[in-house]
Amino acid sequence: MAEAFNDKVLTGDKAARYAEVADEIASVLDGETNLTARMATVASMLASSFDHYFWTGFYVVDPLKERELVVGPYQGTLGCLRIAYGRGVCGAAAATGQTQLVEDVHAFPGHIACDGRSQSEIVVPVFDAAGELLAVFDVDSDKPAAFDTVDQAGIERILQATFG
Repeated sequence: MAEAFNDKVLTGDKAARYAEVADEIASVLDGETNLTARMATVASMLASSFDHYFWTGFYVVDPLKERELVVGPYQGTLGCLRIAYGRGVCGAAAATGQTQLVEDVHAFPGHIACDGRSQSEIVVPVFDAAGELLAVFDVDSDKPAAFDTVDQAGIERILQATFG
């Protein structure tokens, strides 16, 4: 595992760890087709691999409610149960289809405080092979500016390989 100090990982080490975890996830999920099992495994393995992760999980597109996400598999404290598209960081990722990298959640317009300890966040949309939005993958940190483009690239690659 990458050497961590003060909850920061050297950029090269962090990128290498994402690559290592991607291989581990692919190995564990080889042959598994159940979407819930795949999501639970990704959330668990990523949460246990990085010290700067505080809350890690999925908000899944609810097929019964238009433009609404419902909490899916996650690791951490109680998550919000439902989030409308366009509301907060997760809703922004769902509405735009673009990763949201937020250094200070308190400065994000309409941020939803599911846990008041959250300081920074990254939310990555998850698409299936047909390009349809399945979910968003949400990672919160209790540290400000905890995520960067290395996290973004690593998470995006893992989600694309796992669900795309």
